[in-house]
Amino acid sequence: MIPLSVVDVRDAEDLVVEVLRSGSLAQGPMVKRFENAFAGVAGTKHAVAVNNGTTALVASLQVLDLRPGDEVITSPFTFVATLNAILEAGATVRFADIRRDDFAMDPDAAAAAIGPRTKVLMPVHLYGQTADMGKLAPLAAEHGLHVVEDSAQAIGASYDGRPAGSFGIGCFSLYATKNITTAEGGVITTDDDELADRLRVLRNQGMRARYQYEVAGHNYRMTDLHAAVGIPQLEKLDELTAARQANAKRLTDGLAGTPGLDVPQVLPGREHVWHQYTVQVGPHAFLERDELAAALTEKGIGNGIYYPKIVFDYDCYRGHPLIPGASVADFPVAASVASQVLSLPVHPKLTESHVDTIIETVREVLGA
Repeated sequence: MIPLSVVDVRDAEDLVVEVLRSGSLAQGPMVKRFENAFAGVAGTKHAVAVNNGTTALVASLQVLDLRPGDEVITSPFTFVATLNAILEAGATVRFADIRRDDFAMDPDAAAAAIGPRTKVLMPVHLYGQTADMGKLAPLAAEHGLHVVEDSAQAIGASYDGRPAGSFGIGCFSLYATKNITTAEGGVITTDDDELADRLRVLRNQGMRARYQYEVAGHNYRMTDLHAAVGIPQLEKLDELTAARQANAKRLTDGLAGTPGLDVPQVLPGREHVWHQYTVQVGPHAFLERDELAAALTEKGIGNGIYYPKIVFDYDCYRGHPLIPGASVADFPVAASVASQVLSLPVHPKLTESHVDTIIETVREVLGA
């Protein structure tokens, strides 16, 4: 089986042992070291480590002091953490349809969704490529909106040389399958000194110093053990990204022209870090998307569907008071993409033989 993702953190063994021997396990010097390295990658003054990517989104919204009725505009085509974080923060969710070329929020749709209660624009950088920040960031500035970037899948990605997570408040996930992992973890990036300070207090039960409470806070802390797992990967990020990019190029070269299959695009001015290599299986393909997925699994090619539905198209969200009037029919591009996307292996552990096998198998089962 060629797996969809491979987790290899053996380079972290020495640092993990160092933490264990130090006796400083939670929110200690290793976390600070990790934050400094991460800020360098994101190109921001501050990186605030937290315990997971969803927490990063929630905390970022909480420090913006949103009030009941305030709205956050985001993508309907995303992992459910994006939606859950907005709901946990108590904001009202509005959606803007996506574009098919980058799977991200359409700036024109976002502009149409802005209303008098809109406070935050939350683009989602999906699969390793940023949303169109050249249009979305000025749109937010024009309307006085905060930008909170769901950069969970985009560490190292950039738009016109500007890193993901540097356009406003950046929120990253370090889950086990991400390009950089700490097993579980998250990071918030910002250039705003006051926001960074508030985030650090919020993540530590509202304490600036022990038993000196300034706000009603939370335990959002990262452990030094988790930070130790991530540091060696950050040091090799360029190498790991280059391997993903090389694999993606070979996949695109090999799969281009396959009947009914659209390969992903690297759009001008964007650095794609290929968290996922996601094709679209069109209506004229020899097999439907789910049939192709089953055929590839049977032949030993790992694959995944990210995501099979629009994010709110589940019973638990129907009629939710903070998701007013949301209808699948209002987001035709997202609905179409959700029925067609399929992700193939692109991780750094693939060999040339693996990539060749993936290409040959996909083309074979699609009758190319």
